[in-house]
Amino acid sequence: MAKTFLLEIGTEEIPARFMEPALEQLRELAQKALQEERLEFGEIAAYGTPRRLALMVKGLAEIQKERVEEVKGPACRVAFDAEGKFTRAAEGFARSQGVKPEELVIRPTPAGDYVFAVKREAGRPTAEVLKNIIPRLVAGLSFPRPMRWAYTEFRFARPIRWLVALLDSEVIPFELEGVRSDRYTYGHRFLSKGPVALEKADDYLACLESRYVIADQARRREMIWSQVQAVAVQEGGRVEPDEDLLEEVNYLVEYPTAFCGSFPEKFLVLPPEVLITTMREHQRYFPVYGSQGKLMARFIAVRNGTAEHMEIVREGNEKVLVARLADARFFFEEDLKHPLEQQVSKLEKIVFQESLGMMYDKVQRIQKTTAFLADWLGWGEGRRQDALRAALLAKADLVTSMVYEFPELQGIMGTEYARRQGEKPEVAQALREHYQPRFAGDALPQTELGAVVGLADRLDTLVGCFAVGIQPTGSQDPYALRRQALGICHLLLDRQWDISLRQLIRTAYGQYLSFPSISLKLACEETENELMEFFRQRLRNLLLDRGISYDVADAVLAAGYECIPDLFRRAEAVQQFRSRPEFADLLTAYTRANNLSRHLEVFQEADAEYFVSDVENLLYMSLKQAEEEMQAALLSRDLERALLRFSALHEPLAEFFNGVMVMVEDVKLRNNRLALLQRVVALGKKVADFSKIVADNQGN
Repeated sequence: MAKTFLLEIGTEEIPARFMEPALEQLRELAQKALQEERLEFGEIAAYGTPRRLALMVKGLAEIQKERVEEVKGPACRVAFDAEGKFTRAAEGFARSQGVKPEELVIRPTPAGDYVFAVKREAGRPTAEVLKNIIPRLVAGLSFPRPMRWAYTEFRFARPIRWLVALLDSEVIPFELEGVRSDRYTYGHRFLSKGPVALEKADDYLACLESRYVIADQARRREMIWSQVQAVAVQEGGRVEPDEDLLEEVNYLVEYPTAFCGSFPEKFLVLPPEVLITTMREHQRYFPVYGSQGKLMARFIAVRNGTAEHMEIVREGNEKVLVARLADARFFFEEDLKHPLEQQVSKLEKIVFQESLGMMYDKVQRIQKTTAFLADWLGWGEGRRQDALRAALLAKADLVTSMVYEFPELQGIMGTEYARRQGEKPEVAQALREHYQPRFAGDALPQTELGAVVGLADRLDTLVGCFAVGIQPTGSQDPYALRRQALGICHLLLDRQWDISLRQLIRTAYGQYLSFPSISLKLACEETENELMEFFRQRLRNLLLDRGISYDVADAVLAAGYECIPDLFRRAEAVQQFRSRPEFADLLTAYTRANNLSRHLEVFQEADAEYFVSDVENLLYMSLKQAEEEMQAALLSRDLERALLRFSALHEPLAEFFNGVMVMVEDVKLRNNRLALLQRVVALGKKVADFSKIVADNQGN
C-alpha cells in the first residue's frame, strides 16, 4: 500500500535568496536517494517558507524492491567435469558468493556458456531505510553562507529548531544536533501558539494553513500577485510585473496580505528611479503606476499576517518610507548644488582596484581610449569633444551622496544631474548608457557616445585586470570580467564596428603606461594573447546562442575573430550556405587542397615559371580571378557571392588533381604545386577554416 512521507526542517528565518536553490536541491537529493535505495515513489514536492523547508513524497512503497545481482563465474567447461558434476572451481566460486553450487545458473555469453551466481537481497521496510536517508538529505543541502550555532560543527542556512518526519502517521526517529524528529510542527510565529501535532503526513498543507501558514510557495506566490494587482486596481493604478521582487517577497512571508500605502506627492519631484529604488530595493514595495505610466504617490506592500490592525501596519510602513524619501530628497538637492565636473577631482580618493590605481586615473585612461575611438569613427571636433566630456563625467556620480546611499543608481543619477545642470542631452544620456548592458538581456546604449564610453570603460577594466594577473578562474569572477567581455562583444555587434579587437587591447594597454605607479605583470603581447583567448571562448558561446552549429562556430573562429561583427556575418553566411548544393563542391575543393598543402611547412608564392601542365595554368588563372572577385564581394559584405565564387574552384581543382601528380619527386615542382594549393586554402580562410566542418553535419 502506497504511503506518504513528510520531512520538515524548521528553522530561524532563512534569507529569501537561499530558498529557491535549497528547495531544488532538496527535491533532487531526495529523488536520487530514493532511487539509490530502490524505493519506488510517485509524486515528489518541496515546500518552503522563511521558517521551514519541507519535502513530501507521495505514492511511496512500503518496502524496498528486492535486489537481484548476477555474478559471472567460470565457463561451463571449467565448472563441470566430464560427468557433468561441479568441479572444485565451481564449488569455490559458489562458496565465495555465498550460494550453494546447485543454485548456480547457466547463462549464454558471446564467449560461450558460463555459470552465474544469482544473489538476492530482500527489501527492507521503508521506515527503516528512511532513518538512514533523512540525515544525509539534511546534511547534503548547501547554502551560500551557512552558519554554525551553539557548540556544534554542523552548518546550515540558519539554526534548526524542530524536525518533523512522518511516514503516513508513523514518526521516523532520527536526531540532528540535539534536535529529535517528531510529529510536531509550528504555525505562524505570531498568529499560532505552540506546537501543532500532525496526525498524518497528508494533513501537512491543510494543517499549516489553518495555522496561518501557506506552505506551498507556488500557491503563496499566486496569492501575492493576485492581491497586489487587485489592490492596485482599487487605487486606480497598476503594478508592472517584477519577477525578482515577487520571488523575494514570496519567501519573506508565510501568510500574505497585500495593502496599499501612500506618501506625500511632493516626493514625486524626485527622479522615478530614486523612488522605485527606495521602494523596491530597500522596502520590498511594489511601485504603483497611473494611467499615463507615471508613478503615483502610492505603494503596495505585503504583510506577513492577516488584515487585522492593518491601519497600524500601513502607518508604520508609510513612516519608514517617508523617512527614506526625505533622506533621498536631501541627498538629491545637495548633490545638485555641486556641478558634476567639480565632483571628478574627488575620484582621486576612490580606489578603482588596489593594483590599478584610483578611479580618477581610470577616468583619464577612459578619455584617451574614447579619443582613439572617436578618431577611428571619423568624428568631427565637436562630436569628439562631446565624447571626451561624457568620458570625463562618466564616473562623477560615484562620489555623490545619492549614489553613496543607493549604489544601484550609479549612471542613472549621473544622467539626471547632468541634464539638470545643462549638459548636452547626448552627453547626459551617455553617463547612464555607458554601463549598458549590465546583464544578459539588458538594453544596449541608444547613443553612439554611450557605446563609445562604455567600450572604453570595459576595455580599461579587462586589460588592466589581465595585465596585473587578475583573471577569472572556474566559477570565480569577482570583477565580472566575463560580463565585461560580453558587453564589449554586444556593443561592437550592435554598432557593427569592424575595429580590430587586438588594436583595442593594445590601445587600452598603452594608456596604463602613462601611470608609472601601476606595476603591470604581463607585457602588452602577453596580455593581448590571453585576452584574445578569453574573448574566443565568449564569442563561441555567443555564436552557439544565436543558433550557429558548433562546427561552423569553430570554423569561422579558426579563420580569425579580430573583427567581431565580421565574425558573426561569416558565421551566419556559412550556416545558411551549407544547406545549398554548392556547399558540397566548396567543401570538396577546400578539403583536398588543405590536406595536401599541409606538406608545405612555410607559405610560399606559386611561380608560373614552374608550371608544366595546362591544368596548372588553368587553376592559377582561375584562382587569381577568384581572389579578385572574392575580395570585392567581401568588401561589399556579400558573403553569399564570395562563397559561391570559392565553390566554383571545384572544377579547376578537379582537373588539376586529375591532370598532375602533386607529390612528385622533383622538389621545385612539388613545392610549387603545394604553394598553389596553399593559396586556395588561404582564400577559403578569408571566410572560414572549412576543415573544421563535419561533412555530414547539416547544422544540427
